[in-house]
Amino acid sequence: MKPNLRIVVPGLFIAFFLSVSGFSASDSGFASPARNDSVQASAQREIKVFPGGQTIGVKVKSDGVLVVGHHLVEVSRDSKLSPGEISGLEPGDLMTSINGVKLDDMSKVAELVKHAGEAGKELNITFKRGGQERSAALKPAYDRNDKVWRLGLYIRDSAAGVGTLTFYAPKEGVYGALGHVITDMNTGTPIVVGSGHIVESSVTSISKSQDGDPGEKRAHFLKESQVLGNVESNTDFGIFGKMGSNPAHSLYREPIPVAMSREVKEGPAQILTVVEGQRVERFDVNIIHVARQDEPATKGMVLRITDSRLIDKTGGIVQGMSGSPIVQNGKLVGAVTHVFVNDPKSGYGCFIEWMLKDSGAAAQHNLFYNLKAV
Repeated sequence: MKPNLRIVVPGLFIAFFLSVSGFSASDSGFASPARNDSVQASAQREIKVFPGGQTIGVKVKSDGVLVVGHHLVEVSRDSKLSPGEISGLEPGDLMTSINGVKLDDMSKVAELVKHAGEAGKELNITFKRGGQERSAALKPAYDRNDKVWRLGLYIRDSAAGVGTLTFYAPKEGVYGALGHVITDMNTGTPIVVGSGHIVESSVTSISKSQDGDPGEKRAHFLKESQVLGNVESNTDFGIFGKMGSNPAHSLYREPIPVAMSREVKEGPAQILTVVEGQRVERFDVNIIHVARQDEPATKGMVLRITDSRLIDKTGGIVQGMSGSPIVQNGKLVGAVTHVFVNDPKSGYGCFIEWMLKDSGAAAQHNLFYNLKAV
């Protein structure tokens, strides 16, 4: 199912919690790992992180300007057209430059369009589609109603929303959050991050989940001085960047070990999350299925909320809870990522090892993953 019910403010719409139904996972075991177990065990002992659980506000600017739709420009009483659509630009395309000018600020677009329109010239637009760089020629059209030159495109370059911090790795100075990729709501395109940061956020209310409606956390960003870290990447396993210290409201005074996917077991565990204000709390869950993965994949485990306190407060898993750390037997094992729309007490989680890999923390320890030798 497509993502829904995003928490957004003006700018790009972000899916900070995807809603899906059903579950399928391979029951096969691990392939023969291309690693030395003693080396991996030693590396595991070195990687210790602070589990998060704090609600965070995320603000990002895309690395370019995203096309999210076409619109018709009224060029005469009897004629409307979209120059962008005529040029071949499609929703989901990321415009990176116009006439060689890098689009690091959307305000540049209007100026370039005006100059080209008044000169009667075409714009040479460089854009990315599916990871491939392309170009298009576009001649602006004059809007007879608003008296401005237009591209005939709806565009955006920034985004904001809330989610949950998963971990902070103090030795490496990096963090991971959300547990899944953030995408533009209109196009479903993963956001290519140009810059961004995460800030402290406080939960003001909860819209409870129920069958067919995953609910949501409602939160507001705290003052700008409380920037926690930057945003450097947006991957299938969340957002990652640099962070200088363990944020306030942590439940841990010392970092704890992490568990590799092969260590995760079906059975009791806990998730850490905020349901009111900024207070992180532990809630009981049961891991009911573990997928044996020999390569990174987002749906690593299925968990079910068993804590009556959380069920009473939220109805189960709600939007904004994505990234909530999963702790089992004193180790951080993963993060909550999705809710089952028709059973909001259950959802998916991803393994922490894949988040560590994307954060860069694992690489600093030469940690070998469960990969096939070829």
